[in-house]
This record gives sequence, C-alpha cells and structure tokens, in this order.
Amino acid sequence: MISFRLWAPNANQVELKIGSDFFGMTRGDGNWWRTEIPLAKTGIDYAFVLDGGEPVPDPRSPWQPNGIHGPSRTVDHGAFSWTDKRWQAKPLSSAIVYELHVGTFTPRGTFIAAIDKLDYLVDLGVTHIELMPVAEFSGTHGWGYDGVDLYAPHHAYGEPDDLKRLVDATHARGLAVILDVVYNHLGPAGNYLARFGPYFTQRYATPWGEAINFDGPQSDEVRRFFCDNALMWLRDYHFDGLRIDAVHAILDTSAIHFLEQLAGEVADLQAQTDRQLALIAESDLNDPRIIRPREIGGYGMHAQWSDDFHHALHCVLTGERAGYYRDFGSLADLAKALQRVFVYDGRYSVFRRRRHGRPPSGLSGHSFLGYLQTHDQIGNRAKGERSSHLMSVARLKIAAALVLTGPFVPMLFQGEEWGATSPFLYFTDHKDPQLARNVTEGRRREFASFGWKPDEVPDPQAVETFERSKLNWTERDKEPHAGLLAWHRRLIELRRKIPSLSDGRLDKVGVRFDENGKWLVVKRGPVVVACNLNQVTQRVPVDIDPASRLLLTSADKVQLSQNTVELTADSVAILSAH
Repeated sequence: MISFRLWAPNANQVELKIGSDFFGMTRGDGNWWRTEIPLAKTGIDYAFVLDGGEPVPDPRSPWQPNGIHGPSRTVDHGAFSWTDKRWQAKPLSSAIVYELHVGTFTPRGTFIAAIDKLDYLVDLGVTHIELMPVAEFSGTHGWGYDGVDLYAPHHAYGEPDDLKRLVDATHARGLAVILDVVYNHLGPAGNYLARFGPYFTQRYATPWGEAINFDGPQSDEVRRFFCDNALMWLRDYHFDGLRIDAVHAILDTSAIHFLEQLAGEVADLQAQTDRQLALIAESDLNDPRIIRPREIGGYGMHAQWSDDFHHALHCVLTGERAGYYRDFGSLADLAKALQRVFVYDGRYSVFRRRRHGRPPSGLSGHSFLGYLQTHDQIGNRAKGERSSHLMSVARLKIAAALVLTGPFVPMLFQGEEWGATSPFLYFTDHKDPQLARNVTEGRRREFASFGWKPDEVPDPQAVETFERSKLNWTERDKEPHAGLLAWHRRLIELRRKIPSLSDGRLDKVGVRFDENGKWLVVKRGPVVVACNLNQVTQRVPVDIDPASRLLLTSADKVQLSQNTVELTADSVAILSAH
C-alpha cells in the first residue's frame, strides 16, 4: 500500500494518474490531498491531474527517469543497503574541500563514473567533496542551478540508488560529501510549482526567476517543502552537509529566518542520527549574522564562502579590474582578507556605489572557505577561463600556497590541482527553442560590465560547449601539470602535519607587505610564507633567523640571511623556525 500526499491549495480537484488509471484524491486539513493505492513501494510511475488539466509531476517527486515533464517514479529509500553505519565526517575545521560537477568530472559524467576517481582524491589529500547541484533540471546536461524537481537526482547522472552508491563509496574511502542545493529560485523549464500553491511571490525579485514565498500568506508549507528537501538529502542520501546557493536571494522578513529554521531542524536531525552535519552558505552580503550561532541572533550556518579573499587574491595575481573586480587589486586588500575575512566590512564599494558589509568580529577562519577558483568564478567568465589560462605556473603555485596555508577552510575546484587546460563554460540543454534563444542572448548581454564582446561568449546550448568543459585526465601526468599536482599534494601534506597551518584564529595571522616592492609575507605560528610577486629577484624581510628550515619553495634559488630571504621572480618559499 502506497500513500500519496500532495499540498495543492490552488486546486479544486486532484486526481492521481497511474498508467491509464485515475484515482480521486481527498482534500484534508491544510489543503493536503491524500489517497492510498495497493501497490508496491518502488518503480511506480505516477502523475497528478489538477482540475482536469494535463498530468504533471509530483512537486516532491523522488525520481524523474524521463526528465522534467515526464511522470514521477516512486522510490523506497529504506531498501538501499548502506555500508557506512560507522561513518563520521571530519569536522569542517580540518577539511580540505574539492568542488566538482558530476557531468564534467569524468568522460561519462555519471554518479557511478565518479566513484572511479575517489581513490585519486584520497591520494590528493582532500577530506570533503562538494557536488554541484544534482536535482532534476532541463535536458541532459547543465550546471544544475536551474533545477525544478528538487527531490529527484538528475536522470542523466544515474538512478537515485547510483547517487547513494557514490555517497556510500565516498564514505568507505574516508571522504565526506557535501551537496550544493538551490533554495532561492527554480529553473524556467518544467517549473510546475505555481500550479499547486503559492510557492512564489511578486513582492521580491531575483536575478534568475521568481522569488520563493518564504514569508507571505501560506508560506508555512513552502518553508516546509524546502526544509524537508534539505533533510531528505541528509537523511536518505547520507550527505554530510549542504552548500546553500546565494542565500542573499532567500528573501525573508520573518522573525525566524528560513535559514535559522533550517539550521535548527538540521541540528535536530544530527542529534537523531548521531552524524555530524554541516551547512555552508554562499552569501554576497558580507554579513556575519549568516554564520553566527542561533543562540545569539545568528542564522546558524556553520560556514560560508569567502569571495572577498578570492577577489583579492585573483586581482593581485592577474591584474584584472573589470566588473566587481574594480573593488580589489592591492596587497593591502589581500592582507586584510587574510586577517579579517571581509575586505568590505562597512567600507565604500566603488562597484556597488555604497558602503557594504560589516566586520565578522570574533569569528574563526574555520567559518569561511578560502579558494582561488570556483564554478562561478570560472564559469561566469565569457570563455570559462580557469586561473591556469590567466596566470603563469609560477603564480598558480603562489596562489595555491596562500590558499592551502591560509586560516580558512581551503577549497579546490576540479582539475585546479594540476592546472587543467579545459575551460569550465556555462552550458545548458533546454529543449524549448525560445527559452534556448533567450538563454544564449541573455548570456551574451550579461558580460557587458566586464567589457567582453558578445561574439566571444560560447553558445551555452551548443553540445560542444559542454564537451569542452570536461576534464582531460590524461594531461595530469605531463608537465607542467604533474609538477603542479605534486606542489598541491605537498602543500596539503604540510597543512596536515603542521598544527599552526590549520589554526583558524585570525588574530594569530601576521601579514606584512610592500605594494611597491610587490612582496607579501604571512606568518602562521612558526611558519612563514614569503611571496615575491615582483618580476626580479629580491630580498624579502621574513623576521626569522638563518637557521630556519626551508619546508617548500617554488623559487629557482632561495638564500636565507638574517631576517630576509632572497627569492627569484614570482616565487614563494615556506619556512619554519623549528
């Protein structure tokens, strides 16, 4: 016997369709419609018919094997045989995160294919993998941020059990798994939610579509829909955490913000399952309330991405100043990001033309993820250029040293560790011709503020745009890629072995720099990271004695003397006083 339930306050009549049969549903309390059918628990295709219209998928569909417009299919989550009963994720404070996109991470681009690369990730030294969104979206390939069936793993990546096999295999190798989820909008194709109830509101707007109704009339069940979705991924798929996309576009004036409610419910699930669970926000607000504990008025997220650190590092190493990079570019910005996280902590922003942010006083560096590259910072460029396309190998090594010895939780993007040459472009597979044209034209207009020409933007709808974005695993064994990979492995090893490198206390981070001399020195306990960003060999003051030990260097030649280290152009040296 299967019980079918549907929240549909907008409907006057609801029927359940299974094959050619229709079953009436009864409206109950809170506009929940119900019926029970004597069928097996798995593998039943079904849809809902509202007021005699066309059949549409279940808003909580657990599987859409035929895509966004097809029928839903039942899944028995209790039937999967997990082997991770003793599994416990490492805390974020000790994490090294690796962001990946299932469709481009391997040639086949499936959940099962990703399992073949897990041993490589273990050998690299990462502790957590973060999957870009996998909820069902339009077509066969895309980034996943336009999902519409939020409870269903994307059919082109594999069956729901395939995703469970990936998570189970990841845990078997000692790796945790974080899932990227999108709760600020839904995609434009296959979005049937408005037919069922007031999931959206006209009181707010987002850059990507209608805003979710988190605080208007009948919003209780809307909030319940998204909270239940988060709990499902953590409970039924055994994910160890969620990365929540663009929380600044979750518009909610309730006394208890949606994120705070979600944090509380995840904390309850953590207690029930005895598994450590993490919530990581992406936020453009520079507002520490996102990650402050609920007990003192925060929203209770455990960490958030640190775009100010990325922008400061990227601009220093590339010299770019277009778009939002206008606000960055000095070593002083990079030093501030390393010591105080938010460069914009109430400071005037030229790009925004207003003051922005507030200081994250008292928070640990472990509350922030630090990175050189992410899917956004690569894919939102006209040509999808990685840092390996924009800077020399020497500068890639400096960047890696600052990320992996920094006070934040380090994160790498797939292939970054070997300087992958494949771009990561924006790609879609919308089947509606008008929507496809709109996406293509809109993408080209979007880059005007960066000064990129429309004809330089690859067509997101072209299959080759997707194919070009796949990693080329054969290049990692060739130079200069092999050397970069060895560099990243050694840096991760140092972070593991030296306690001061994983210390999140920002007040313990010492930074000195010279804008004219183009050098920067970061002190982390007994460890000093000295960077020469000049194009000539020069002496960099390091304030340690000549007996200090050289741990790692990218320089052709390093010479230590009293309180200085001589470094060749564009190089970094990591020294220890012990």
